[in-house]
Amino acid sequence: MTIAAETVREIALKQPTSIRVFEKFGIDYCCGGRQPLADACTVKNLPIDSVLAALEAAAASSVPASENWSKTSLASLSEHIVSAHHAYVKKELPRLALLAKKVVARHGDTRAELPEIQRTLGQLDEELTAHLAKEEAVLFPYIVRLERAVMDGAVRPKSCFGTVANPIAMMTQEHDAAGVLMAEIHSLSSDFVPPQGACPTYHAFYDGLKEFEQDLHQHIHLENNILFPRAIEMEAVAS
Repeated sequence: MTIAAETVREIALKQPTSIRVFEKFGIDYCCGGRQPLADACTVKNLPIDSVLAALEAAAASSVPASENWSKTSLASLSEHIVSAHHAYVKKELPRLALLAKKVVARHGDTRAELPEIQRTLGQLDEELTAHLAKEEAVLFPYIVRLERAVMDGAVRPKSCFGTVANPIAMMTQEHDAAGVLMAEIHSLSSDFVPPQGACPTYHAFYDGLKEFEQDLHQHIHLENNILFPRAIEMEAVAS
Protein backbone atom coordinates (compact mmCIF):
# COMPACT_ATOMS: atom_id res chain seq x y z
CA MET A 1 0.00 0.00 0.00
CA THR A 2 1.37 3.43 -0.95
CA ILE A 3 1.38 6.20 1.63
CA ALA A 4 -1.22 8.11 -0.41
CA ALA A 5 -3.63 5.22 0.11
CA GLU A 6 -3.09 5.09 3.88
CA THR A 7 -5.46 7.02 6.11
CA VAL A 8 -4.25 10.28 7.59
CA ARG A 9 -4.71 8.74 11.05
CA GLU A 10 -2.45 5.78 10.18
CA ILE A 11 0.27 8.10 8.91
CA ALA A 12 0.07 10.29 12.02
CA LEU A 13 0.44 7.22 14.24
CA LYS A 14 3.31 5.73 12.29
CA GLN A 15 5.16 9.00 11.70
CA PRO A 16 4.71 11.57 14.50
CA THR A 17 6.59 14.21 12.49
CA SER A 18 3.76 14.10 9.94
CA ILE A 19 1.53 16.02 12.36
CA ARG A 20 3.37 19.28 11.66
CA VAL A 21 2.97 18.65 7.93
CA PHE A 22 -0.76 18.05 8.28
CA GLU A 23 -1.12 21.22 10.33
CA LYS A 24 0.79 23.19 7.70
CA PHE A 25 -1.54 22.02 4.93
CA GLY A 26 -4.71 22.14 7.06
CA ILE A 27 -5.30 18.38 6.89
CA ASP A 28 -7.35 16.99 9.79
CA TYR A 29 -5.51 14.06 11.39
CA CYS A 30 -7.74 13.53 14.43
CA CYS A 31 -11.54 13.42 14.01
CA GLY A 32 -11.36 13.62 10.21
CA GLY A 33 -8.29 11.42 9.91
CA ARG A 34 -10.11 8.28 8.81
CA GLN A 35 -9.91 9.07 5.08
CA PRO A 36 -6.98 8.16 2.80
CA LEU A 37 -4.36 10.87 2.36
CA ALA A 38 -5.11 11.12 -1.36
CA ASP A 39 -8.79 11.81 -0.64
CA ALA A 40 -7.91 14.37 2.04
CA CYS A 41 -5.72 16.20 -0.47
CA THR A 42 -8.48 16.14 -3.08
CA VAL A 43 -11.00 17.61 -0.62
CA LYS A 44 -8.56 20.39 0.29
CA ASN A 45 -7.52 20.89 -3.36
CA LEU A 46 -3.90 20.21 -2.40
CA PRO A 47 -1.22 18.85 -4.76
CA ILE A 48 -0.53 15.35 -3.44
CA ASP A 49 3.09 15.48 -4.62
CA SER A 50 3.78 18.52 -2.45
CA VAL A 51 2.27 16.87 0.60
CA LEU A 52 4.19 13.63 0.00
CA ALA A 53 7.44 15.57 -0.41
CA ALA A 54 6.82 17.40 2.86
CA LEU A 55 6.10 14.11 4.63
CA GLU A 56 9.29 12.58 3.26
CA ALA A 57 11.33 15.58 4.43
CA ALA A 58 9.73 15.43 7.87
CA ALA A 59 10.43 11.70 8.15
CA ALA A 60 14.12 12.36 7.55
CA SER A 61 14.29 14.70 10.55
CA SER A 62 14.83 13.49 14.08
CA VAL A 63 11.79 12.98 16.30
CA PRO A 64 12.03 14.29 19.88
CA ALA A 65 11.20 11.51 22.33
CA SER A 66 8.52 13.69 23.90
CA GLU A 67 6.54 13.66 20.65
CA ASN A 68 6.22 9.87 20.32
CA TRP A 69 3.65 8.68 22.82
CA SER A 70 2.84 5.31 21.26
CA LYS A 71 5.22 3.40 23.56
CA THR A 72 4.96 5.31 26.83
CA SER A 73 2.84 4.15 29.75
CA LEU A 74 -0.82 5.08 29.65
CA ALA A 75 -0.40 6.73 33.04
CA SER A 76 2.30 9.02 31.62
CA LEU A 77 0.25 9.76 28.52
CA SER A 78 -2.86 10.56 30.58
CA GLU A 79 -0.84 12.84 32.82
CA HIS A 80 0.63 14.62 29.79
CA ILE A 81 -2.82 15.15 28.24
CA VAL A 82 -4.16 16.66 31.46
CA SER A 83 -1.13 18.82 32.27
CA ALA A 84 -0.52 20.05 28.72
CA HIS A 85 -3.78 19.98 26.77
CA HIS A 86 -6.49 20.10 29.43
CA ALA A 87 -4.64 22.87 31.22
CA TYR A 88 -4.31 24.78 27.95
CA VAL A 89 -8.04 24.50 27.23
CA LYS A 90 -8.95 25.71 30.73
CA LYS A 91 -6.58 28.67 30.44
CA GLU A 92 -7.23 29.62 26.83
CA LEU A 93 -11.01 29.43 26.53
CA PRO A 94 -11.66 32.23 29.07
CA ARG A 95 -9.04 34.40 27.30
CA LEU A 96 -10.65 33.78 23.91
CA ALA A 97 -14.10 34.51 25.34
CA LEU A 98 -12.86 37.89 26.60
CA LEU A 99 -11.31 38.70 23.21
CA ALA A 100 -14.52 37.64 21.48
CA LYS A 101 -16.53 39.97 23.71
CA LYS A 102 -14.26 42.91 22.89
CA VAL A 103 -14.20 42.26 19.14
CA VAL A 104 -17.96 41.74 18.92
CA ALA A 105 -18.62 44.92 20.90
CA ARG A 106 -16.42 46.92 18.52
CA HIS A 107 -17.06 45.25 15.16
CA GLY A 108 -20.07 42.96 15.58
CA ASP A 109 -22.51 45.36 13.96
CA THR A 110 -20.56 45.38 10.68
CA ARG A 111 -19.07 41.86 10.73
CA ALA A 112 -21.99 39.43 10.99
CA GLU A 113 -19.69 36.43 11.40
CA LEU A 114 -18.26 37.67 14.71
CA PRO A 115 -21.39 37.11 16.86
CA GLU A 116 -21.68 33.66 15.26
CA ILE A 117 -18.08 32.87 16.15
CA GLN A 118 -18.70 34.08 19.70
CA ARG A 119 -21.81 31.91 20.00
CA THR A 120 -20.06 28.83 18.63
CA LEU A 121 -17.04 29.40 20.85
CA GLY A 122 -19.34 29.61 23.87
CA GLN A 123 -20.93 26.29 22.92
CA LEU A 124 -17.49 24.74 22.46
CA ASP A 125 -16.44 26.05 25.88
CA GLU A 126 -19.52 24.58 27.56
CA GLU A 127 -19.10 21.16 25.93
CA LEU A 128 -15.35 20.91 26.47
CA THR A 129 -15.59 21.93 30.13
CA ALA A 130 -17.97 19.05 30.86
CA HIS A 131 -15.94 16.70 28.66
CA LEU A 132 -12.63 17.35 30.43
CA ALA A 133 -14.24 16.91 33.84
CA LYS A 134 -15.54 13.44 32.91
CA GLU A 135 -12.16 12.36 31.59
CA GLU A 136 -10.28 13.59 34.64
CA ALA A 137 -12.74 12.27 37.23
CA VAL A 138 -13.73 8.92 35.70
CA LEU A 139 -12.05 7.68 32.52
CA PHE A 140 -8.39 8.55 33.01
CA PRO A 141 -8.20 7.28 36.64
CA TYR A 142 -9.76 3.99 35.48
CA ILE A 143 -7.23 3.64 32.67
CA VAL A 144 -4.38 4.20 35.16
CA ARG A 145 -5.83 1.55 37.52
CA LEU A 146 -6.30 -0.80 34.59
CA GLU A 147 -2.69 -0.45 33.50
CA ARG A 148 -1.47 -1.02 37.06
CA ALA A 149 -3.60 -4.18 37.32
CA VAL A 150 -2.15 -5.57 34.10
CA MET A 151 1.41 -4.81 35.25
CA ASP A 152 0.74 -6.50 38.61
CA GLY A 153 -1.07 -9.47 37.08
CA ALA A 154 -4.20 -8.56 39.01
CA VAL A 155 -7.84 -8.76 37.94
CA ARG A 156 -9.46 -5.96 35.98
CA PRO A 157 -10.62 -3.12 38.25
CA LYS A 158 -14.34 -2.67 38.75
CA SER A 159 -16.13 0.27 37.19
CA CYS A 160 -19.58 1.81 36.99
CA PHE A 161 -19.61 1.66 33.18
CA GLY A 162 -18.83 -1.98 32.37
CA THR A 163 -16.19 -2.08 29.68
CA VAL A 164 -13.88 0.87 29.06
CA ALA A 165 -15.11 0.92 25.47
CA ASN A 166 -18.38 2.48 26.68
CA PRO A 167 -17.02 5.79 28.04
CA ILE A 168 -14.45 5.85 25.24
CA ALA A 169 -17.26 5.72 22.69
CA MET A 170 -18.93 8.65 24.43
CA MET A 171 -15.71 10.66 24.61
CA THR A 172 -15.02 9.99 20.93
CA GLN A 173 -18.48 11.23 19.98
CA GLU A 174 -17.86 14.37 22.00
CA HIS A 175 -14.51 14.82 20.23
CA ASP A 176 -16.34 14.66 16.91
CA ALA A 177 -18.83 17.27 18.12
CA ALA A 178 -16.00 19.56 19.26
CA GLY A 179 -14.32 19.10 15.89
CA VAL A 180 -17.49 20.16 14.09
CA LEU A 181 -17.76 23.33 16.20
CA MET A 182 -14.09 24.15 15.66
CA ALA A 183 -14.47 23.60 11.91
CA GLU A 184 -17.44 25.99 11.92
CA ILE A 185 -15.32 28.66 13.64
CA HIS A 186 -12.54 28.01 11.12
CA SER A 187 -14.96 28.57 8.25
CA LEU A 188 -16.69 31.62 9.76
CA SER A 189 -13.31 33.29 10.34
CA SER A 190 -12.19 32.69 6.74
CA ASP A 191 -9.34 30.42 7.87
CA PHE A 192 -8.55 32.76 10.78
CA VAL A 193 -7.70 35.63 8.45
CA PRO A 194 -8.93 38.99 9.80
CA PRO A 195 -10.24 41.62 7.37
CA GLN A 196 -8.04 44.34 5.95
CA GLY A 197 -7.24 47.01 8.51
CA ALA A 198 -8.37 44.91 11.48
CA CYS A 199 -7.28 46.15 14.91
CA PRO A 200 -4.65 44.35 17.04
CA THR A 201 -7.35 42.80 19.25
CA TYR A 202 -9.04 41.34 16.15
CA HIS A 203 -5.70 39.84 15.07
CA ALA A 204 -5.04 38.50 18.58
CA PHE A 205 -8.47 36.84 18.63
CA TYR A 206 -8.01 35.08 15.30
CA ASP A 207 -4.42 34.10 16.11
CA GLY A 208 -5.64 32.63 19.38
CA LEU A 209 -8.40 30.67 17.63
CA LYS A 210 -5.87 29.25 15.16
CA GLU A 211 -3.53 28.15 17.94
CA PHE A 212 -6.45 26.67 19.86
CA GLU A 213 -7.49 24.60 16.85
CA GLN A 214 -3.96 23.24 16.42
CA ASP A 215 -3.76 22.26 20.09
CA LEU A 216 -7.22 20.67 19.96
CA HIS A 217 -6.19 18.54 17.00
CA GLN A 218 -3.08 17.33 18.83
CA HIS A 219 -5.13 16.74 21.98
CA ILE A 220 -7.78 14.65 20.22
CA HIS A 221 -5.15 12.74 18.23
CA LEU A 222 -3.44 11.59 21.44
CA GLU A 223 -6.72 10.35 22.86
CA ASN A 224 -8.56 8.95 19.84
CA ASN A 225 -5.58 7.40 18.08
CA ILE A 226 -3.26 6.37 20.92
CA LEU A 227 -4.69 6.40 24.45
CA PHE A 228 -8.14 4.99 23.76
CA PRO A 229 -7.19 2.09 21.42
CA ARG A 230 -4.39 1.02 23.79
CA ALA A 231 -6.75 1.13 26.79
CA ILE A 232 -9.27 -1.09 25.00
CA GLU A 233 -6.52 -3.59 24.08
CA MET A 234 -5.17 -3.54 27.63
CA GLU A 235 -8.60 -4.23 29.12
CA ALA A 236 -8.94 -7.28 26.89
CA VAL A 237 -5.66 -8.59 28.32
CA ALA A 238 -6.80 -7.89 31.88
CA SER A 239 -10.02 -9.79 31.33
